[in-house]
Amino acid sequence: MIQRLSHITIYVLDQEAAYDFYVNRLGFDVHTDATMDNGFRWLTVSPKGQPDLEIALMPTAPGPRMDQETSDLLRTLIGKGVIGHGVMETADIRKTYEELKAKGVEFSSPPTERFYGIEALFKDNSGNWFSLTQPTGPSAKAGD
Repeated sequence: MIQRLSHITIYVLDQEAAYDFYVNRLGFDVHTDATMDNGFRWLTVSPKGQPDLEIALMPTAPGPRMDQETSDLLRTLIGKGVIGHGVMETADIRKTYEELKAKGVEFSSPPTERFYGIEALFKDNSGNWFSLTQPTGPSAKAGD
C-alpha cells in the first residue's frame, strides 16, 4: 500500500536559476545537491517545515528519458506558463504575498477570496505556475 508522497518533479529551464529562485526567493531549504558520475545534477528542495517532501528541480535537457523534440516541446510549454504544479499554503497570504513580491516573485493575481480560502497565483522563474493559498474554514491547515 502507498503510504506517502516523498518526491515530486518540477521541470525548470535553468537549474541554477531555479536553485536561486526556490531557495532565495521562496525560502525553501536545499535537501540534496549532488552530481552523479555521468554529470547529472540531482537537486531537491523542500519547503521549510516539510523536509520529508523533496521537490526535484529537473532540467529540461535531452537525456536517457527525453529526446530533443520532447525537451523543446516541454521548454515551450513551461515558457508559455501553461503548466501548473499545485498549491502552496501559507497562514498569512497577504503578508507572504507582499514579502514574495518584494523579492521579485511574479504574481498573475493578487490575494482573492475564494470558497476554499484566499488565493494568489504566481510563477516561478521558468514559467511554472502555482496557487498560493491561505485556507479558511474548518479544513484550514496552514500554520498548524
